Amino acid sequence: MLASIDHLISAQNLTKIRQLLEDSPFVDGKLSAGLVARGVKKNQEMNPQSAHFNQLNELVMGNLVRHPKFKAVAWPKRVAAPFYARYESGMEYGEHVDDPIMGQGDLYRTDLSMTVFLSEPDEYDGGELVIRDSYGERKIKLAAGSVVVYPSHSRHFVAPVTRGVRYVAVTWAQSTVRDPAKREMLYELNQAREMLFKQLPDQEATRKVSATFNNLVRRWVDL
Repeated sequence: MLASIDHLISAQNLTKIRQLLEDSPFVDGKLSAGLVARGVKKNQEMNPQSAHFNQLNELVMGNLVRHPKFKAVAWPKRVAAPFYARYESGMEYGEHVDDPIMGQGDLYRTDLSMTVFLSEPDEYDGGELVIRDSYGERKIKLAAGSVVVYPSHSRHFVAPVTRGVRYVAVTWAQSTVRDPAKREMLYELNQAREMLFKQLPDQEATRKVSATFNNLVRRWVDL
């Protein structure tokens, strides 16, 4: 399941984020890449030792982890600290699948990948996030302050940037619902449940759908 959330970050905070990014040191993105990604990764990443790192995390990640749609889509157990990436003209990230296990010491499974767009689409050419799944190839280039969430097992790449600078934050989540098909079913069933509560709050069908949702959560969620 692929989902996006618009207007995650306010315009005021986006201005602060850009100032912090432009005032931070960046290093070769290959330094954080796994075995396969190292051969196809051509970007820069903010040094995590930067003085601005924690402030950026508060501005970028705070709204994401609290957002009701993100919770409904991801059922997150753990959300990793993000990488802040910069793509200048000529940079790209070739096709790859994210590493299944990440972290140092405190390891986590990557069930979901997230890209938070921090540059406006008209600030750069190229640079689309391209995700290949059973539905085909999807090209994604969202407004600054928006995020796309997609299964980490998906093959994906970042198309070459041909003009300007593309800033993004990239992170991952381990879900309490490991199976992506089950996560999608819970998301859709919960949407139906909420609609029924608004339109037919006192109907037996509403109570049955709600009970089924709760019992599937009990069966499928692993805390």
